[in-house]
Amino acid sequence: QLQASGGGLVQPGGSLRLSCAASGRTFSSYAMGWFRQAPGKEREFVATITRSGISTYYADSVKGRFTISRDNAKNTVYLQMNSLKPADTAVYYCAAPYGNYWGDDILKYRYWGQGTQVTVSS
Repeated sequence: QLQASGGGLVQPGGSLRLSCAASGRTFSSYAMGWFRQAPGKEREFVATITRSGISTYYADSVKGRFTISRDNAKNTVYLQMNSLKPADTAVYYCAAPYGNYWGDDILKYRYWGQGTQVTVSS
């Protein structure tokens, strides 16, 4: 199971850190990803990180502003979001993929958290 938290209301230019806690002993066996879904839009890729945490990959829309990281000892993946914009308003989901997949294809992600709301507004 994946449990996302840390969402909230923030002003434009502000920061938030999302967390996603995973249960089970196989967390370090999977890459992890963050996705988001804005009202009326399809769910989209935000960021992903390899099992070891050495490599990361971001959507162009968040590159340079968001940072994904993980702590395998705590079974937790994070998304640090800086310089937030109203366009970042969405429900954010963490997810784990099938097998050894690492990438941005939403169809390759099998396990999903419940989502946490991020609202960027003045």
